[in-house]
Amino acid sequence: MPPSGDQGSGTPEPASPYGTPGTPAADAPQPGHTPGPADTTAQPPTVGGPVDYSHPRRQNTAPPPPPPAAPPAQPGQPAQPVAGDATGWSMEERLYNQVWGMFEDLARSTAAYRSAVDFADSRMEKELDAALADPRSRIGAQGDTAREAARAKHAQLVEQARAAYDRDLGQLTAESEVVEPALPPAYARWDNPVWHGYRVPFEVPMAVRLGDLCLPECAELRIPMLVRLPLERGLWIDSGAAGSLDGSFLDPHELHRLAMDTAVALAARLVAVHPAGDYSLHVIDPAGSGAQALAPLVWSGVLAAPPAVGAAGVADVLARLTQRVDLVQMAVRSGAADSLPPGLDTSEQLLIVNDFPHGFDDRAVTQLRYLADEGPSVGVHLMMVADREDASGYGPLLDPLWRSLMRLTPVPDDHLADPWVGHAWTYEPALVPPGSQVLEQVLNQVAEARTKYT
Repeated sequence: MPPSGDQGSGTPEPASPYGTPGTPAADAPQPGHTPGPADTTAQPPTVGGPVDYSHPRRQNTAPPPPPPAAPPAQPGQPAQPVAGDATGWSMEERLYNQVWGMFEDLARSTAAYRSAVDFADSRMEKELDAALADPRSRIGAQGDTAREAARAKHAQLVEQARAAYDRDLGQLTAESEVVEPALPPAYARWDNPVWHGYRVPFEVPMAVRLGDLCLPECAELRIPMLVRLPLERGLWIDSGAAGSLDGSFLDPHELHRLAMDTAVALAARLVAVHPAGDYSLHVIDPAGSGAQALAPLVWSGVLAAPPAVGAAGVADVLARLTQRVDLVQMAVRSGAADSLPPGLDTSEQLLIVNDFPHGFDDRAVTQLRYLADEGPSVGVHLMMVADREDASGYGPLLDPLWRSLMRLTPVPDDHLADPWVGHAWTYEPALVPPGSQVLEQVLNQVAEARTKYT
């Protein structure tokens, strides 16, 4: 039976393990830059000249500046890669397109290499079968010569394919070494120096980095996994994936700790790349098992409220977010967005759920499914840290919930497939380097900016 969150009036709620958190700053939108007034002075028409059909008060959008030019290549050598050498209206968009171009290039090159190896294998098998089909050539020097010739052709084909593949990998590696240092905070790893010069942005970025992707043939070449914003699907950090690619198994408690670290790093990145007050974080931690991992979010003051504990806390958070989704949906469908209640927080919302389904009754589970399905379209997003086996008591009832979420793992795992050639890509989470204080420094700046623009 699934755990039930209903408690009688005589059963006390569990005490919060978080103590007295830092006072969260009120969410307030960060003011943007106010454009200067346009010159609306009417100009006298030119007699006999061409007719100007442009609107007198409409400013023409300037074309995007040209991408940086690559230095001329040496004769017989490939061109040197340049960061931002892609199409786009801004450097951010160019880097986004360049990263996904690298992803597609690696996918195609790997597919070509694997296809060439498969062809070499099938050709060697056919030649060996043909050599063994004649009983006279099964023994003696003639059979040995045929087998050696087939193996030599196979080795030559594989060597040629690998040489072409290594050439492509070298070019992609050189491009990655140029692109990685030029990435903005939303796209960069936590060890990128750009985080040390972090400033709260004034605009929402195009995408955010969820981790790295690589293939077994070139594990050292990692492509940033960028997902467009706002998120169209919720995130599920699987804390039950005990196996790893190297065959080792992690302790369940250690795996859950890594899953919470992954969730906190992703949540901190999301709140850091949005303008101050444009992104609110909510946490449900019924048993308080994630108190240590959630400490940076709690004590920096970036949470909208202290983490909810117990069944009553779970019900309260879910009821408020469900009401927000209902109100915004009704306002959008009726075309009356200005009729929302004055106290309603219209910023993007992210709900982090730890230890699901502990503390959830049937009503709470239904509300969570509703948020996962209807929330992203109105700015309410879900991030779950859970083991699917823990919710097996619900049977197939929760299958749509798991399918609606993007599954991520706290350890490297090859569970992601691309829609072009179907490669199984290895996902590696974007974690903060051990001993680094960059996460706390960034969150403190976010909380300070919220206080400043309140």
